[in-house]
Amino acid sequence: MIKKIPSWLIVLAVVLILVMMFSGSYNQIITLNEGVDAKWSQVLNVYQRRADLIPNLVQTVKGYASHEKETLQAVIEARAKATQLNVDLDKLNQESFAKFQEVQKQMSGSLSRLMLVIERYPDLKANQNFLALQTQLEGTENRITNERRMFNESVKFYNTYIRKIPQNLIAAIFGFEKKPYFEAEESAKEAPKVSFE
Repeated sequence: MIKKIPSWLIVLAVVLILVMMFSGSYNQIITLNEGVDAKWSQVLNVYQRRADLIPNLVQTVKGYASHEKETLQAVIEARAKATQLNVDLDKLNQESFAKFQEVQKQMSGSLSRLMLVIERYPDLKANQNFLALQTQLEGTENRITNERRMFNESVKFYNTYIRKIPQNLIAAIFGFEKKPYFEAEESAKEAPKVSFE
């Protein structure tokens, strides 16, 4: 004769299965959140590398283009703003992210103006110190692009995961929110105008 399973045992089994399911999802959200944080730290790392190269670049240019003080000062000020801005990983939201991107955009703009100034100095462009710094800066810009791409991939995976059922319930209960992406700047949507006048 088959014994009837007590109903409390069935309820307990269902509760245990649900707890295991939810704890697995919670642990995966934690893992993905930490992955996004790690990628963000790497993005900050390459931006710091760029900021560290700038004083050497400015010093090298200063010797050749001392009368370009306004451009050099703009680069120094943009670097100071970029290194003073601290973005808290726990508070990485659209607002703090936009502020970070704006500061980095100013840094990129001042570096672009500096490179235009450098074009006027053939001796500087041939200087070995400058060439080495320029190569390092180009490599760093490529790293920034790559790290931003990897960060966005990590954010996409995380955001997708926390929006699925039942993870969306767990994310809501424990306060996990969507993370922002790096996006192209408005100026990147238009093709640059080239003129040979």
